Amino acid sequence: MSTAASFDLAALRLTSGEGRSIDLEVPVGEFDLSGQTYAVQPPTIPVKLDVSRTTGSGWALRLRFRAALVGPCMRCLEASSTAFKVDAREVDQPGTKEDELDSPYVDADEVVDVAQWTNDALALTLPAQLVCRRDCAGLCAECGENLNLDPEHAHEREPDPRWAKLRELEL
Repeated sequence: MSTAASFDLAALRLTSGEGRSIDLEVPVGEFDLSGQTYAVQPPTIPVKLDVSRTTGSGWALRLRFRAALVGPCMRCLEASSTAFKVDAREVDQPGTKEDELDSPYVDADEVVDVAQWTNDALALTLPAQLVCRRDCAGLCAECGENLNLDPEHAHEREPDPRWAKLRELEL
């Protein structure tokens, strides 16, 4: 398995209908989400790139890998590690009028930017919030205590200020 940020599709010399499966290791940087930095584990991701030659000198591409993001939970700020399975597909059919058949990852020299595609595919897989566990209770809005450590945590509620005048009545 070789480490690569890009891969030369033309070097495969595939004819229409032929395909290959290539194992690569792709370096991926950190992710910045909601002001927090998340490390990708492993930092060099083993990916499987499936390449098929289409009619009309185009390419059908599939990228598969597993990765985890390690960083703070977005609810309780404790350390978390969330794993993701990614399966992304791209089609590059040069010379067509439809933009959706023009992959942004394949250039005119038929070189696919595997590192950028891996990064984007992982980003599109991420949920809105990265949490340490599904039922994470988060932090107390008043004092900031981790509610996962003390589920019974509570504060005495202050009286409703609209009733203040009634409390002043002497009966």
